[in-house]
Amino acid sequence: MLRNLFGGFNCNYCRRIDMVEELNKIGGLNINPEDLSSAEANQYLKDVCKKFDIKCSPPETTTRLLDKLVGHLLEETCVNPAFIINHPEIMSPLAKWHRSKRGLTERFELFINKHELANAYTKLNDPVVQRQRFADQLKVMMKQWFWTKHRAVEYGLPPTGGWGLLIDRLCMWLTDSQNIKEVLLFPAMKPQDEPSAKGTNFFWNNFPRT
Repeated sequence: MLRNLFGGFNCNYCRRIDMVEELNKIGGLNINPEDLSSAEANQYLKDVCKKFDIKCSPPETTTRLLDKLVGHLLEETCVNPAFIINHPEIMSPLAKWHRSKRGLTERFELFINKHELANAYTKLNDPVVQRQRFADQLKVMMKQWFWTKHRAVEYGLPPTGGWGLLIDRLCMWLTDSQNIKEVLLFPAMKPQDEPSAKGTNFFWNNFPRT
């Protein structure tokens, strides 16, 4: 599609938005990516969200507050294809640190028509740094797969990167849908009074238990 539309695979026509720089510029803020783990930084972001009347449901972690700010100030401007780049480390526990900008990671997200379409980053392959990031994450949420991932990295992971395309968001874009449920084959939300499928589901009944 890129080649047909633009004569090649060069993506320079897409806007590139440096996350923290653009937040500071648009909002008149003073966010320091090297000092986002402090209580002062968290309180500052709470005050900023209150200033812009941005609601953030508990827990009001620094990561969630930043995500809300990005959604309000940056994502709303991404109608034409745009890349939001250089996410803070606190928002990207699996991404490698930026090679020239402290406190940031080598990560980008592709947005089209205000919707995230792809997420990509250089993968973190340092088990010591990853353990510390996971420990910080577990202070606010429990995810056992963190440690499974960490164990795999300890065995040795060469320099690598990856990206993921959100097929459901792509379908929303192609079909001009406003709600993700319109393109999901099996919507996640079901009536509360729907009977459990445990008794009749073949997979569940035959799943090995320890």
